[in-house]
Amino acid sequence: MGVDPVVPRLLEFVRSIGIEVRTRTLEHETFLPGLDIQGGALLVDLDRLAYPGDILHEAGHIAVADKERRMQPVLKPTKAEEMAAAAWSFAAARHLNLPVEVVFHEHGYQDGAEALITAFSNGTGPGLPLLIWFGVTADPHGQQPGTATQPYPLMDRWLR
Repeated sequence: MGVDPVVPRLLEFVRSIGIEVRTRTLEHETFLPGLDIQGGALLVDLDRLAYPGDILHEAGHIAVADKERRMQPVLKPTKAEEMAAAAWSFAAARHLNLPVEVVFHEHGYQDGAEALITAFSNGTGPGLPLLIWFGVTADPHGQQPGTATQPYPLMDRWLR
């Protein structure tokens, strides 16, 4: 079947923001097919990867975790980090000029992909207040104070 042509672009972006990416065969079961996080690195099994946009979501988990947690042998995202990763991955898709449906595909987000796209497109949505609090982006409506200057979905920086 071959690798989706967007995959190299996604992996290049993830590497460019300072997240290590290792492509390899994953012998164990993973939550998302073909993807795992270990020791701050994104592991990608190109043969098992089901949805290329999941690369951005998993990279988002690494990006929104504080540096100490990010480097743990196995990163188990909190519910808050899960929400922040969704907001982060929307911003990443926009940054890369990709259709947001690449990340928010019909088989993800427990049938809530459309609602998330709408919320993030409107500058709202779960996880966005955390990104503002982390100082990686600013409130697009100017209502929540923070240290970042670029309004969401623009980002001042990609790593917390």
